[in-house]
Amino acid sequence: MLNAKRPFQKRTLVSVPSLTMELAFSRQRPRIQGTWVRFRTKLICPSRACYVSEIINLSEHRPSLQHPAPIASRDPRLAAQIDALLAARHADPFSFLGPHPVDGNWTVRFFLPWAADACISLTPPASQGGTLSPAKVTDAVKLRPEGFFEATWPSNQSAPPAPGSYKIQGRTHYGDSFEIFDPYSFPVVLSEFDLYLMGEGRHYDTYEKLGAHVITLEGVRGVHFAVWAPSAKRVSVVGDFNRWDGRVHPMRARGSSGLWEIFIPELDEGSVYKYEIVGPSGNILPLKADPYAFRSELRPNTGSVVARLDHHKWMDADWIAHRAQKNWFESPMSVYEVHLGSWRRIPEDHDRWLTYRELGDQLIPYVKDLGYSHIELLPIMEHPFDGSWGYQTLGYFAATSRYGSPAEFMDFVDRCHQAGLGVILDWTPAHFPRDTHGLAQFDGTHLYEHSDPRQGAHPDWGTLVYNYGRNEVQNYLISNALFWLDKYHIDGLRVDAVASMLYLDYSRQPGQWVPNQFGGRENLHAIDFIKRMNEVAHGKFPGVLTIAEESTSWPAVSRPTYLGGLGFSLKWNMGWMNDTLKYFSHDPVHRKFEHNKLTFSLLYAFTENFLLPFSHDEVVHGKNSLLHKMPGDMWQQFANLRLLYAYQYAHPGKKLLFMGQELAQRHEWSEAHSLDWHLLQHDSHRGIQRLVADLNHLYAAEPALHQVDFDWHGFEWIDANDADNSVLTFIRRGKNPEDLIVTIINATPVVREGYRLGVPNPGFYREIMNTDAAHYGGSNVGNKGGQQAANDPAQGRPHSLVLTLPPLAAVYLKWNPQS
Repeated sequence: MLNAKRPFQKRTLVSVPSLTMELAFSRQRPRIQGTWVRFRTKLICPSRACYVSEIINLSEHRPSLQHPAPIASRDPRLAAQIDALLAARHADPFSFLGPHPVDGNWTVRFFLPWAADACISLTPPASQGGTLSPAKVTDAVKLRPEGFFEATWPSNQSAPPAPGSYKIQGRTHYGDSFEIFDPYSFPVVLSEFDLYLMGEGRHYDTYEKLGAHVITLEGVRGVHFAVWAPSAKRVSVVGDFNRWDGRVHPMRARGSSGLWEIFIPELDEGSVYKYEIVGPSGNILPLKADPYAFRSELRPNTGSVVARLDHHKWMDADWIAHRAQKNWFESPMSVYEVHLGSWRRIPEDHDRWLTYRELGDQLIPYVKDLGYSHIELLPIMEHPFDGSWGYQTLGYFAATSRYGSPAEFMDFVDRCHQAGLGVILDWTPAHFPRDTHGLAQFDGTHLYEHSDPRQGAHPDWGTLVYNYGRNEVQNYLISNALFWLDKYHIDGLRVDAVASMLYLDYSRQPGQWVPNQFGGRENLHAIDFIKRMNEVAHGKFPGVLTIAEESTSWPAVSRPTYLGGLGFSLKWNMGWMNDTLKYFSHDPVHRKFEHNKLTFSLLYAFTENFLLPFSHDEVVHGKNSLLHKMPGDMWQQFANLRLLYAYQYAHPGKKLLFMGQELAQRHEWSEAHSLDWHLLQHDSHRGIQRLVADLNHLYAAEPALHQVDFDWHGFEWIDANDADNSVLTFIRRGKNPEDLIVTIINATPVVREGYRLGVPNPGFYREIMNTDAAHYGGSNVGNKGGQQAANDPAQGRPHSLVLTLPPLAAVYLKWNPQS
């Protein structure tokens, strides 16, 4: 049995500079948040809004209150309900709190544990002459010493009191005055249609309904709270505004929908809150953060914060309109992957992170100068542990408070668009962490996760797996995907760990997984979720991209659902990445035995819409930076890295590079400190940065390098079999027959002079890229700007070039038919 006199949970008081004033609380007693009081003065604190006023002297408005002794209710049913409320066990508070007809009169009941006495002030509507009648005041009887009151309307008040037509006035035990609206006089906000669609799993804008929303209801401004907890016996909103007492604001249950809601008048943006939930077994769970919260406290605090998302005025209408018409499959797409907390820091200011605004000032022009088309952000959804890099998300609807406010992140995205940069977010619908304030056992049951650990626990990461077979869970995740596309104008979602979603036996041994209904290992519910998410996202937001990090050979990942695919726009080519890095890690003398690692990718290159990633996963956990994966001395390592990047840009597929690798970062990446910007004082590192910028600009300017990425018409081998020399030669083509680029890869440190290469057309082949140029830190071996093709057949082609191949280098030759 819970003690009715529950201990107060302390919260840090908000200090007000140059002002020593406290309202309805002191250092020696629990606080009552000022938003509950009729205010005369408003002060904004730096961290959140707080309101301070002179104490209202109720004697100025009405005669002194009497102090009747507490009276026990004569109605045993009412007494039982009061007992349940005081014990924090009442499941239907709206059935007896607020205004109700009793014996022909209207009675208002309310529970305020900090109130010594109270009354009801009813203000009638204005008369025909336009003046307000005097307020009617009715004293409330204190039925229980814990703070339960009842007030009866005068007999001539036959109409039910309208919401917002009366207030509760009173004094605390310390003599401070207060005046509040009654939350239990206000009607429901969620419609029956909302409940139906959520139960069906097809209410895709639930972020407009659930969570905390600042609204005006019945002419009164306040915050509407709504949460899904179908197995809960009672759900309350708790926060500073009610001294974290779950008995004060128990919510209204909306029948079998499992939804709970309440409107708390005069509450405003900046209020910190959580949900107190009584589980099905009658136990009070650890306080839960709001799954739909738009903002969260900075870790280690875990409270949700009431936030509005309408502060920013978007200026990217032209970008959004152009995006809807954009064909990214035939356009240059190079992605700069970023972890915002470690891209750059301020060492002189305690090595702090850059804010969203500072990132807008520094990151956007940097990425633009490098020639990238997109920025991809490691998850910026709120997460409790820095070391997870955001991939163990808890606040799915909250942009992390580490770098600023929601409006400031919107401004960052807006500035990206105005600079011509798309923004892609990493998104984690595959799993979630076990933190007690999060989704795990949210209502005392396995609500978002499976109950069977063979289905609901991820063996690699110690996290929980979503139950995709539940309509409301699918609705939650799809709504979250649409939320970022809608409210933050995000241009694409890169979906993390898709393989772990598709396979029931992912990373599990025999006996550790449960087959599907047909005895197979495919997760049919997850497949259905992925298809629906892609269909809805592409249908509602034309031009956005969905990108799968899928590491297996699952077919048709990036094919439309109406053709049997999963519906993603693009798929990360993990096989190409692994084979390429394994090849480059070998000493050049042994590469002839690994030649197939470079040629194999072209056997499947056009089965999907591939993106070629060198991501954060390849430069952490003992894997070394890309530079130090390369063999040889320092000169050879830099030459190999230049060759690696040029090979990536010549190979069919869109491009991605993780931050710092354009600097030839020497250390592995760590989320705990900044990139090693000081390396740019060295010519070799500046040379890599110049090369990446030139590759991006060349890639964007040459249709042959990006226009036909996903079809055999854009690629042709010249010689795939020169393994002895570790040389690869091929042609890239655009849609226009005149767009033709010959690529030569020499993966050994040997200068090969007189290398005859067959080409399809006569004319001049101009050297447009040579990674061995001195400008990039190379030895400057080349072909004097290009060569005229001779009429000597070679390698099955009617014309040929006799070239000098620079060591550990790539050369691009562009055909000029007019020469």
